[in-house]
Amino acid sequence: MTPTRRLFLGLAPLLAAPALAQGTPLRCAVGPFQPTAGDTRRAYEPFFTHLARAVGRPLDLTVTTDWAGIAVALANEQVDVAWMGPWGYILAKDRAKAEALAVVQYQGKPTYQAIIIARPDLAIARFPEDAKGMSISFADAGSTSGWLIPHYWFRTQGIDPRSYFRYRDGASHPANDLAVATGQVDLATDYDRNLAAMIAAGRLREDQVKIVWRSEPLPNDALAVRDRLDPGLKSALREAALGIDAASASRIMPANYTGWVPAQPDSYAMIEAAGRAVGRIGGG
Repeated sequence: MTPTRRLFLGLAPLLAAPALAQGTPLRCAVGPFQPTAGDTRRAYEPFFTHLARAVGRPLDLTVTTDWAGIAVALANEQVDVAWMGPWGYILAKDRAKAEALAVVQYQGKPTYQAIIIARPDLAIARFPEDAKGMSISFADAGSTSGWLIPHYWFRTQGIDPRSYFRYRDGASHPANDLAVATGQVDLATDYDRNLAAMIAAGRLREDQVKIVWRSEPLPNDALAVRDRLDPGLKSALREAALGIDAASASRIMPANYTGWVPAQPDSYAMIEAAGRAVGRIGGG
């Protein structure tokens, strides 16, 4: 049994309660955005507290140890609403008909980039040619920037990263950064927002890593709800998120997040297409 599965089994008694009865906790989840679960809880709990208060519910917040775990929890109706990466959302949509209510904005933008970082002493003038045979750490298979998008890009180049590099996966983004910075691995996947946050927090010095690859702009994280969530509650959650302006965001959202914009039917189409191309969802 995985740690994430054990984590969510603790929520099982809630499933026996009358669905969404008055006073039923709003069951929220967020993935491993910060170096530790405690860091993530401290950074994201004010936002989820705002959501719960807006809909008149007590808060039950779970911080997961991997991204795919949230998709499983939404599928099993163990979580009502989650802040999740784009690929995790598409997995939940594909497997459990999860719905994105909104797309988060970071410094006023609804997009970000996947990156691959390297030890600064490595001679990599051309990527990936000059990095063949080096060690690389991918994030877990539920990560957009740390797994899906790099795998998809390598596929477009006719490269299987599992044989082209000395490959491993399953790490968190902060762990990937630190593994490169301390010389434990040559290369690692990450995303620009996380690297900037790690440097700003003093967990990493800018000169400890270098960026050797960037993706095209990707849609930011989704605020997603499970299938069959009460329509009135879904609408109230959407309004509560979209009603957060920049001033409110500075108080209740993690640093540099500035609010939400409505999710559109095609907001995550490029992520879905990448998932199909690498064979991880239907039609690949």
